[in-house]
Amino acid sequence: MKFLVTGANGFIGKNLELQLKEQGHEVVPFVRNDDLAFLEEAVVNVDGIFHLAGENRPADVRAFEQVNFGLTQHLCEALTRNNKKTPLILASSAQAALENPYGKSKKSAENAVKTLAESNKNPIAVYRLPGVFGKWCRPNYNSVVATFCHNVANDLSLKINDSSAVINLVYVDDVVTSFINTMHVMCSTQKSNQANNVKPAYSISLGELAEQIKAFQNCRTSLVSEQVGTGFVRALYSTYLSYLPKDKFVYDLPVHGDARGVFVEMLKTPDSGQFSFFTAHPGVTRGGHYHHSKTEKFLVIKGQAKFGFRHMLTNESFAIKTDGAKPQVVETVPGWTHDITNVGEDEMIVMLWANEIFDRDRPDTFASKV
Repeated sequence: MKFLVTGANGFIGKNLELQLKEQGHEVVPFVRNDDLAFLEEAVVNVDGIFHLAGENRPADVRAFEQVNFGLTQHLCEALTRNNKKTPLILASSAQAALENPYGKSKKSAENAVKTLAESNKNPIAVYRLPGVFGKWCRPNYNSVVATFCHNVANDLSLKINDSSAVINLVYVDDVVTSFINTMHVMCSTQKSNQANNVKPAYSISLGELAEQIKAFQNCRTSLVSEQVGTGFVRALYSTYLSYLPKDKFVYDLPVHGDARGVFVEMLKTPDSGQFSFFTAHPGVTRGGHYHHSKTEKFLVIKGQAKFGFRHMLTNESFAIKTDGAKPQVVETVPGWTHDITNVGEDEMIVMLWANEIFDRDRPDTFASKV
């Protein structure tokens, strides 16, 4: 399908255009300073329109009405003149409910689109978006999330006038997904979509937002990851990373080495343990201890290893051999002392996951030879 995207160079537009192309659609972009004659021509040859173009922070407030309403009105008139029933999605703003110049201009744009639906029978969907955050949003413009992420990622200070002030947010990937799904429904049914709220939506205070983003930065020194696997924290962490300068795509880890080899902790989690790796020279044995509750998973990724085990009560013992050429996980079992020996001729490299972060005060690790 072919879609017109106005404001294609904007924050949401860039994300939307990329995902439409990923799905095999053709995108006709309309950007700032494009001739209106091009817009007139484009509406005739597309299957759907995403109208995202708008003015957010003009030098002259009159530009709100000229662009937010004026461009929308021109688009609606072009569809009417050409008798096109093309489905149209309008990206409006939650501020359309407010009596400020920006909000009024967005409200006028909404009314123009609704009139189009009534008079020309175009299927429409109007989204009153709260703050949208995600990759490629311009910092120091109209998104506090973008500004905070950019500043923290670049070691700049944050300015917060009221840390208790609460903001409402949606994530750009969720916005784009909702836009595309709604457009597909309208294209197939030729009916307007009345319920246009992006989900999930999030609320957070400016103070909490700042602390969470700073915590992302601190992960590189503490090695303890925030809970970035789901929900708002996942989306915010992805956004924060997108503002890292290229020289911060990489960071060093502490290396603990001795005659046996090296040990490096990579990542720690609040509730799912930690990841690390170690090396051992030929003939070297590491370990020789047992745990009461702590558990571990070992994966030899290079070399040959022999894992030794002995039961702490029965003295039953046995060994397991693994090779980096055949990925196998060896688990340590509570109550069994265990060690690992490099039985190959080359350096051995082993990945290790432990179910808890190592606590020096309560290590649950007791020396005992196999």
